[in-house]
Amino acid sequence: MASFNCFALAFLMALSFASIDVGVAARHLLQQPQMQSLPSFPNLPTPSQPSFPWPGALPPLPTTLPTGLPPLPSIPSVPTIPTTVPSIIFFSPPPSRSTP
Repeated sequence: MASFNCFALAFLMALSFASIDVGVAARHLLQQPQMQSLPSFPNLPTPSQPSFPWPGALPPLPTTLPTGLPPLPSIPSVPTIPTTVPSIIFFSPPPSRSTP
């Protein structure tokens, strides 16, 4: 647990130092003298798009939508769990050895 705390502390310190560097770099960029603006590019003519003829008329859209839904699939039956416990078969003990 102590090693995790040390790791978390080191991570937070590294993160704070990284954010300080970003802030210093941003301030440095803001204090730079303004650069001259770039010349604007000339406007280029936009090409016109050719119109393509349709090969034929589009088929008509249906005027009515189907209102009925297809039947739902049948739900399979859930198998039943047996509630009776099967009896345990006890075997007779093996015959004992006779001692000589």
